[in-house]
Amino acid sequence: MSTDELTAPGDDAVADEVDAPATALDPLLYREIDRAEWAALAPGIPSPLTETEVVQLRGIGDRLDLTEVNEVYLPLSRLLSTYAENTKRLGVETSAFLGEQDTTTPFVVAVAGSVAVGKSTIARLLRELMSRWPGTPRVELVTTDGFLYPNAELERRGLMERKGFPESYDRRALVRFLTDVKSGAAEARAPFYSHVRYDIVPDAHVTVRRPDVVIVEGLNVLSPPPSPHEVAVSDLFDFSIYVDADPADIAQWYVDRFLALRQGAFSNPSSFFNVFAGLSDAEAVERAMGFWDAINLPNLRENVEPTKHRATLVLKKAADHAVETVLLRKL
Repeated sequence: MSTDELTAPGDDAVADEVDAPATALDPLLYREIDRAEWAALAPGIPSPLTETEVVQLRGIGDRLDLTEVNEVYLPLSRLLSTYAENTKRLGVETSAFLGEQDTTTPFVVAVAGSVAVGKSTIARLLRELMSRWPGTPRVELVTTDGFLYPNAELERRGLMERKGFPESYDRRALVRFLTDVKSGAAEARAPFYSHVRYDIVPDAHVTVRRPDVVIVEGLNVLSPPPSPHEVAVSDLFDFSIYVDADPADIAQWYVDRFLALRQGAFSNPSSFFNVFAGLSDAEAVERAMGFWDAINLPNLRENVEPTKHRATLVLKKAADHAVETVLLRKL
């Protein structure tokens, strides 16, 4: 129960249990920019989204509004677009230097972080915002859920209770997909994951056809390779974002979202999680806490949070989901 459809746990007892200092970033490598300073970096940029569009992009439990979009994500989208445009320009100039035709390939952005931290909402929002900038009109979004092994394979390997851990993903398939993207292939195909079925859908794919930007969102996208002889997924990113928050706050968001899903998506008779629809509030909190303590918190501490220092930019969220600090790696 570790993929992002299950995002919602927590009470005060849980918060005390999971509270732990976050992995520190080296201040020599990152610029730390507080919320007010960051918001001031993009003065006068008109918001391209309406409140209705923001609501439609917002995930269950996320507290995203136009103020947050304008003060945090609009400047971020401008920065990403600037990186993408300059990377493309460098590619054109390199091709000219080598006497070759332009071989510029899509700019790939990663969005990483814990279950329930809001990374899916951020990825969707950045896709919409970046597509409004003149230099990056074609933006595609791919989630790494599609690269989970099918449930039957996870069962065969004894990994169903570790779904979301690095070993539950077909890492080589993800590397092949991103290699196709970065090599300039006319078409790259990713498997399709159904959150209703909680499984890969056979013969269904997400197809990417050389857009300007590809956003890749997932738990472990910044993980190092299993051996030094293999390519890391992160080697194929041009820019990476880690969404950070106190584990106690993430636990609370996880429980809250589980409760919301119990009355929404879980009530669908076709849902893998329909078995939870009839739980009482107390039972639902207990069940969500069990998933958090047994799966999601260990994965966060062992595999996800330790990769934070590999990110180009870190968004630090407060307990209300608002970003309070931005840390940008120095060039």
